[in-house]
Amino acid sequence: MPRHVAIILDGNGRWAKAKGMPRNYGHAQGARTVETICEEAYRMGIQYLTVYAFSTENWNRPKEEVDALMKLLRNYMKTCLKTAEKNRMCVRVLGEKSRLDPDIRIRIEELEQATRDNDGLHFQIAINYGGRDELVRAFRKLATQVAAGELTPAAIDQDRIEDALDTAGIPAPDLLIRTCNEQRISNFLLWQLAYTEFYVTPVAWPDFTKEELIKAVEAYNHRDRRYGGLKEE
Repeated sequence: MPRHVAIILDGNGRWAKAKGMPRNYGHAQGARTVETICEEAYRMGIQYLTVYAFSTENWNRPKEEVDALMKLLRNYMKTCLKTAEKNRMCVRVLGEKSRLDPDIRIRIEELEQATRDNDGLHFQIAINYGGRDELVRAFRKLATQVAAGELTPAAIDQDRIEDALDTAGIPAPDLLIRTCNEQRISNFLLWQLAYTEFYVTPVAWPDFTKEELIKAVEAYNHRDRRYGGLKEE
C-alpha cells in the first residue's frame, strides 16, 4: 500500500456539463467525493492523502465560478471538521493563504488547530497552491535566514529546502492520481513528485470511487520502484 497518495481532482465541470448541469454542480459533487475517498483511503491503510483543490491559476476562471468555489470551500471547512472529529483525521492546508478572505483563513486555522493531534489519516488540501509559488516562498524564507546571519549558503541542502516547503514533515507522495485523462502536473508539488509514480484515469473526479482507488493502487503495485518500470513476472 502506498504510504502517501496525491490526487489532482479533474473533470468536475465536464462531468456536470455532460449531465446538462452548471459547473458548480460538478464542484459540489466533487467535494462529496473527497469526503468519501478520505474515508476509503484510511480504511485501505493509506496514511497520507493530498488533494489539489484550488490552484494559484484558478483565480483566472470566471468570477462567478471562483465565488461559487469559495462558497463551497467555506461550507467544506465545516463538513471537514465534523469528518475529522469522527475519523480522527489530521488536516493541513497547503498554499499561500493570504489571498483568501479573512473568514476562510480563520476557518482553516481552526480546522488545523482542532485536528493537529489526531492520529488518523493525514489529509492535506492544496488551496491557492502552486508548485512554483511554493518554491519561491521557500527560497525567500531561506534567503531571509541567510541575510539575518542564521544560515550560511553552504548549509542549504535538500533537507533545508524541504523544511521550508508547505509540506515540511510530510513524506513525498508514492503515487499521484490524475482523473479525467489529463496527463500533466499542472504546477502541483513540483519538488515532491521527483520520484512519484503517476496513474491517469479517464474517470472524472465526481465518479471516482473506492474501486477506482483500488485500481490505481493495483497499478502502483505492478511498478518496480527500484527502476521505474513494470515488475517482471
